[in-house]
Amino acid sequence: MGEERVKLADSQEEVQRFMKYVLKDIRALDKMLQGDWFETDPIRIGAEQELCLVDRHSKAFPMAMEVLAKLDDEERFTTELAKFNLEINLEPLEFKGNCLSKMEEDLQENVDKVRKETEALGGEIVLTGILPTIRKVDVDLKNLTPLQRYRALCKAINKLRGEEFDLRIQGMDELLMKFDSPLLEACNTGFQVHLQIKPEEFVRKYNIAQAITGPVLAGAVGSPFLFGKRLWSETRIALFQQSVDTRTVGDHLRESSPRVTFGNEWVDESILEIFQEDAARYRVMLSSEVNEDVEQLMKNGTPPQLKALQVHNGTIYRWNRPCYGVTNGKAHLRIENRVFPSGPTVTDEIANTAFWLGLLNKLDDYYPDIRQVMDFDNARLNFVAASKLGLDTTFRWIDNERVNASDLILEELLPIAREGLDKVSISGSDIDSYLGIIEERVQSGQTASTWMINNYASLMKENNSKEQTLAAITTAMIKNQKKGEPVHKWGRARMEDLKHWQPSNLLVEEFMTTDLFTVQKNDIVEFIANLIEWRKIRYVPVEDDKKQLVGLVTMRMLFREYSKTINHDDALPETVEDIMIENPITIHPEASIIEAMDIMDSQKIGCLPVVKNNRLVGVITEQNYMRIAARLIRVLHLNKDEEKQDSDDE
Repeated sequence: MGEERVKLADSQEEVQRFMKYVLKDIRALDKMLQGDWFETDPIRIGAEQELCLVDRHSKAFPMAMEVLAKLDDEERFTTELAKFNLEINLEPLEFKGNCLSKMEEDLQENVDKVRKETEALGGEIVLTGILPTIRKVDVDLKNLTPLQRYRALCKAINKLRGEEFDLRIQGMDELLMKFDSPLLEACNTGFQVHLQIKPEEFVRKYNIAQAITGPVLAGAVGSPFLFGKRLWSETRIALFQQSVDTRTVGDHLRESSPRVTFGNEWVDESILEIFQEDAARYRVMLSSEVNEDVEQLMKNGTPPQLKALQVHNGTIYRWNRPCYGVTNGKAHLRIENRVFPSGPTVTDEIANTAFWLGLLNKLDDYYPDIRQVMDFDNARLNFVAASKLGLDTTFRWIDNERVNASDLILEELLPIAREGLDKVSISGSDIDSYLGIIEERVQSGQTASTWMINNYASLMKENNSKEQTLAAITTAMIKNQKKGEPVHKWGRARMEDLKHWQPSNLLVEEFMTTDLFTVQKNDIVEFIANLIEWRKIRYVPVEDDKKQLVGLVTMRMLFREYSKTINHDDALPETVEDIMIENPITIHPEASIIEAMDIMDSQKIGCLPVVKNNRLVGVITEQNYMRIAARLIRVLHLNKDEEKQDSDDE
């Protein structure tokens, strides 16, 4: 998707025209594979770093275009789908010597540049697979990066899928919601690693890459939260597939592949069969003004860019993506690893890179044809299992052996990765340093994902709100990333790190109660009385069969009705409809907390139902505000103590 001039293929004629260019490119690639067109020495590695911009309150900060303008380096720093993300492209390095430490140095230098310019605008940056504080309001199309190729991609997805779809992810919690924005994919940020591959080795290496995807991901997971829900250890995997899935639900048992895919089978002959399969399976979504005469270029001995094929390949998101490119007038092939989340530190990312590169460079010496000893379905199952469970995964490994993730990594894969790096004369200190980080991380069991989940549990036990807890976790991540220590050495997150927390910057959706107990207007009053007692609640919304709010019952109202029955021998009303407040005052989830407070104060009410698209989505009560006030008092107290300490130091 780096091509600037892409557009929606919005007519059959345009699809047909563009497909002709794709087919020409595939034929050209076939000829190139049969000849001596590809660079085989030196072998290079590369990487792309995606990151999130956040404000002082750890919320999404849609200022990427302003940050990029200050950086003023289009080759190194570029846009992403949303205005709160951007990407760093690293210079390729020869795969030898101290390339890994050089990559870390280069990456850290560029991350620091982005941080400096973001801080100057009042924000911060964070390396994370999914920003823990991301909100549904953040992925509205108003935050779409204003470039043609992103608008075209969103239009193409909506054209194929429809405007609205269900997002469903089941983990420790369950996320089930309607969505109408392809910008949902912008929640994901990753660290993509590239390895150049010789054409004659591509099949063997690509199949190895597929086989090791599960194990290398298991120790690198770092995206357990989405919209405040605890889901998969690497929720990016499920989210990415659903956010750009163009399939629709049918009535029949016909199989169809998502555009985000692990693949369907081992590769047998060459990279060509992957591109052929993708052309066969997936409709053209985007087109581009292609004026490249590939046949004439090849007659002149010039490697073509294969632009049409690259545009189409850019709309199919294989977790191990085959890549074609031309550098310094020489064509080359690459495998792009797209499974790693961004972060949690630059050092952790390079350690993950070292592990993957080492395995890819050596495992085929142990298993020259992985297809003979592992079923493809097991490789795919391992990938999904690792995404869900991380280091708690039990893999189906060679010859269908069951082995847990930690034992597999520590006892078999790390030694092989060490051999793979030594095979290309990687610096011994780099090998020890980076693979040592993987070893210590796996031994400790503390991935970025487990660190977040454990801190969430401990902070929630202190009666903090979900919003405060996730903000504290994000703030602690930023603090640790600046220190640079790998994640297995991180201590616990603290609420005290939230120095800039202010309720005026918060939205209703961040504090509203969403685990609701509701009734319908025909329910008997005795039931609602028991519900209030059982669940220790003061307010019960009344909704219809379509989840639309029609009324509200309060504990005070119920006491009044029972008092009439006892003191005046009045008959207790039969149904909820007889006592409920009809058409209660409501608020939108994207309104500010201050606005909600003002409404409740002026109307002298203790509960404000939260409604979106005529549906009840939550409630705000006095108890929510008690938590906000308690947190604010603690922040003010801490700030006062810090000011006193600064005064004493002076």
